[in-house]
Amino acid sequence: MLGSILKAVRPHQWVKNLFVAAPVVFAKRLGDPHSLLQAAVAFGAFCLLSSAVYLVNDLVDIEKDRQHPTKRNRPIAAGKLSPQFARALAGLFAIAALGSGLALGWGFAVTAAGYLALNAAYSFRLKRIAFVDVACISVGFLLRVLAGAFAIDVPPSRWLLVCTLLLSALLGFGKRAHELRIGGEGGHKHREVLGDYDADVLRILLWVLGVATTIAYLVYTRTQRTNELFGGGQLVFTVPFAAFGIYRFIRIVNRTDKADSPTDSMLRDPAFVVNLVLYAIAVVVIIWHFAP
Repeated sequence: MLGSILKAVRPHQWVKNLFVAAPVVFAKRLGDPHSLLQAAVAFGAFCLLSSAVYLVNDLVDIEKDRQHPTKRNRPIAAGKLSPQFARALAGLFAIAALGSGLALGWGFAVTAAGYLALNAAYSFRLKRIAFVDVACISVGFLLRVLAGAFAIDVPPSRWLLVCTLLLSALLGFGKRAHELRIGGEGGHKHREVLGDYDADVLRILLWVLGVATTIAYLVYTRTQRTNELFGGGQLVFTVPFAAFGIYRFIRIVNRTDKADSPTDSMLRDPAFVVNLVLYAIAVVVIIWHFAP
């Protein structure tokens, strides 16, 4: 039972909620215990929210998941968790997340509630509309960053928000491109919206978004505010890591033949993981040793 619950709430997907912690890093609050605690609570709240969303989504898609080569093994679709229990668990997670969110202030609580409402709309309707579905995913990541900023009471950088939108759009369209390529002509049976996407358009869009995300991050590292915070623009040296990570993701989308999502695949890709670790180390070193 416990194993089925853990599989259904998808803790491996909680890595996406690290976007909540972006403000505490880029606002130079890593050395502030109070800010770290606030960020940790915010991260935990979004982990609960995202798991509640996954449960609701699996309940909505239970019949389609049963026709999918890998999704049919999800606990709800496989009959290992009853729909009644899944609904109760989703409600419990949502209440716990929003309740703990109130401790971080109304700004965080409202943003978290907006995230939950957006994903509910996505699960029941918006995921069936091409491009709108990916827009919902992008806004979801944006709300994570905004919530993290509200949690530690700092104004988010406009360019950091632009980077978040572009990167999340890249991840979303990458997932659709991968599903379309793996599923072929019958892919729309598992995800209805795939019938409204074109593989060639998605392939071009991925490269356009990849270049745009890299440029936006480069601009962010060169803004006056960033230069003041990070020791005269030293953060620009992290741009190659960002560019390589984006390239590696697009490569995985276009080449992997596994039915797993490209997000899961890239987290198992040694080159991507090593690059991600090096990027994190570079950011921390710049913050601690070069920032004034």
